[in-house]
Amino acid sequence: MKTDILPATEIETALRVLKDGGIVAFPTDTVYGVGSLAFDNAAIESIYAAKDRPIEKAIPILIADLDDLPQVADVVPEMALRFAESFWPGPLTCVVPKKLTLPPAVSATQTVAVRIPNHADARALLRAAGPMAVTSANISGGANPFTAQEVFDQLNGRIPLILDGGKTPGGLPSTLVDCTGEKPIILREGPISLSELMAALQD
Repeated sequence: MKTDILPATEIETALRVLKDGGIVAFPTDTVYGVGSLAFDNAAIESIYAAKDRPIEKAIPILIADLDDLPQVADVVPEMALRFAESFWPGPLTCVVPKKLTLPPAVSATQTVAVRIPNHADARALLRAAGPMAVTSANISGGANPFTAQEVFDQLNGRIPLILDGGKTPGGLPSTLVDCTGEKPIILREGPISLSELMAALQD
């Protein structure tokens, strides 16, 4: 497979790849991600193959706007809505009940992790494509990629397209919080603390 690198503005080209069942790497507000359309099971499976990713590791969903959340969440907990209004777009990933129409390759459980990235190029692609299943654009366990070249160095020949939006900010991965119970449970520490989450619920 030939891997092309194009400017991040080449959204129409990316859409053609995605609608044809392909996967695309693009910049986010942390590192470069690689993703497919969220409802294309075969394409999501190809993300696992391209990354050598263990199949039991669920893949998060990225959306462009809060209005997109009901497309991927069966029921949106009030807690998740409060967090979304306070911290999206940004480094918070909310675990919510999974929409039954999402394919099994996204998650083997009844939940799905969702986030809005704070990155103009990423959100432009997501607005055009709709929700996408996205994870870091590296070989599983490899170095996180902050540039299109670093993605190419790891995934050349494994994916068809990389959108180059320059160097990404890097930093910590997003805070991952389970919003399905009565209280928030942090599953992965990140830039947003439990005290900040609790303050958002009290506002």
